Amino acid sequence: MLRHKADIKTFIYMAITTALLIVQWNIKSLNPLLYVWCLFMAVTVAVMAHNHNHLPIWKNKTLNMFTDWWLTCFYGFPVWAWIPTHNKNHHKLNNKPGDYTITYRVSERNNLLTLLSYPSISGYFQQIVLKAYLKEVKGVSRKQYYLCLTQIVVLILFVGTALLLNWQKALLYIIIPQQVSTFSVLIFNYVQHVHADEESDIDHSRNFMGIINFLLFNNGLHTAHHNKAGLHWSKIPAEHKKIEHLIDPKLIEKHGFWWYIFRVYFLALFIPRYRTKTKHVHN
Repeated sequence: MLRHKADIKTFIYMAITTALLIVQWNIKSLNPLLYVWCLFMAVTVAVMAHNHNHLPIWKNKTLNMFTDWWLTCFYGFPVWAWIPTHNKNHHKLNNKPGDYTITYRVSERNNLLTLLSYPSISGYFQQIVLKAYLKEVKGVSRKQYYLCLTQIVVLILFVGTALLLNWQKALLYIIIPQQVSTFSVLIFNYVQHVHADEESDIDHSRNFMGIINFLLFNNGLHTAHHNKAGLHWSKIPAEHKKIEHLIDPKLIEKHGFWWYIFRVYFLALFIPRYRTKTKHVHN
């Protein structure tokens, strides 16, 4: 039923995320270890939503629809929104003017303030296109339009029912993880593109090596993904190896994501050589 056997991992992640919600909802008090695990799984939900959006994990349309609903509930936003903002926009423009997710909309600088403010700013501009996309879909395919609407309905019912049952648990175990999920994917987009060269065919993205790729479905290998967006996540490492020698070494973070975060957004305050520099000045 799966398109790729590697998505057994996706299914396992989905099962763990669901189980964590059920377990935490039914225990008397917050368990810090379970909650940290829950928040990590929230990050994986964003990556799974991204992957499923590019290449649905199932061969069966009904199973893909149910997966859309599950992802919508745990991601905290209808997953059809990825199509106009990500597939049709970001992958086409790749941080050039007109990309709703451009990293330099407010500032060319790359610091902690621009990093933390980016999700809210980018999220705001992505909302603008959603109504227009729904109207477009309605004119092309009523069936697809109603499938989009069902995601909205499912999300409202999921969150609404949880709030009615226990608003405190709903906030803690559903709404906060949803916010972590949507926030994290925008943070990833920012660090993967800020101060890269959007005019280049190869140096348009920053890549992160290390355990992040095992934990997050090779999400750190961003150049290969942008060059072949329809390629399954399990095949990205092989594609990355083909082009790695062509990528500017400054855009390959061999020591991983967290060293980059610590170096660029904290150490760089005191050590100027750790600061990144923009390839272009935008007006």
